[in-house]
Order: sequence, then C-alpha cells, then structure tokens
Amino acid sequence: MIQTVQFASNTLVDDFFQQCEGEWQSQRRYYTLKDGETQEVVSRLTIQYLPQGSEALIQLAHLHELEDATVLTCGALTTWESNYIGPSPKTLTGSTLFGVQGDLLYRDRGFSTSKPITAKFFMRDAKTMCLKTEYSGNAFEEEIKLIGTQYRTRQAIISRAGEEQMIGQYLEKRLS
Repeated sequence: MIQTVQFASNTLVDDFFQQCEGEWQSQRRYYTLKDGETQEVVSRLTIQYLPQGSEALIQLAHLHELEDATVLTCGALTTWESNYIGPSPKTLTGSTLFGVQGDLLYRDRGFSTSKPITAKFFMRDAKTMCLKTEYSGNAFEEEIKLIGTQYRTRQAIISRAGEEQMIGQYLEKRLS
C-alpha cells in the first residue's frame, strides 16, 4: 500500500511540473504584517521541466551530496526577471533548480539564502502543491495551484520564531 501511495505521489508531482512548463508573467504582492507595508513585483518566469537523469538534476544531487546522483525523479529549472515597483524600483534576475525525491523537494537555493535547502511537500490534488521549508529560524509555507491551463496562484506565509511576518500572494498568467 505504501508503494502505491508513493507511486501516485510521484506521478502527481511529475505531471504537475510538466503542466507548469512554459513562460509566465507573475504579479506578486508582499504584505509585511507588523508595519503594514506592501511591496509589488512583476516577474517573467521561465519554467523548464526536468526528467529523471537530466544533467541539471544530477548536478543538484551532487550539490546535496546524495549517494545516488540519479535518485531525483523529476524537477524544474525556473529562471526569472523581477521588477520591483514603488519608491525604490529595482530589477533582479536569477534561477532556482528543483528536484524531487519522495516527499522532499531539493532546491539549489532558498528564498533568503543562496545555500542548498530542502522542503517537505505534498500534493493536495493533481493541481495543488503544498510546501514547507525551514532554515535560519524562518519557516516558509507555500501553496502553488494550477487554475486551468493558463493561470497559477501562489501564496506564501513567512514566519520567524513561530510568528507570521509576511504574506506573499501571486497571480501568474501563462504567456506560452
């Protein structure tokens, strides 16, 4: 029974990453809870699906010092260009590499660190991935939901020492 559940989960996450592949425009709003500050960001995302055994996933496995470099069952490479709107506009570019093994999502970097990290995840259903990441006293809870084939919503709650600090809400529209 456990193997059947694990297989179903692997199939769901693999399908989810494949459905996310493409170009997206992301409109984000971050709410800082203590001071009420709001930050708006518009990003262009490129998501590339990565099958098991791909060179990028092998590099990610080496980065995490995994014994078997081909153990990551699927993943994605996300690149972005983000434009921060407001009194101090700025543009940032970057990428994040994701790989899956069981209920762990391996990343080459975190939200607020350039070090490799892991997140626990589960698939709420075929269209919704839920993540929990913890490091450096911070906790990040995120839900990514596909809405049809043209939209995704994301919500992230960032906590420190058990207290919610920030909420990020995202609406993403597929460009291609």
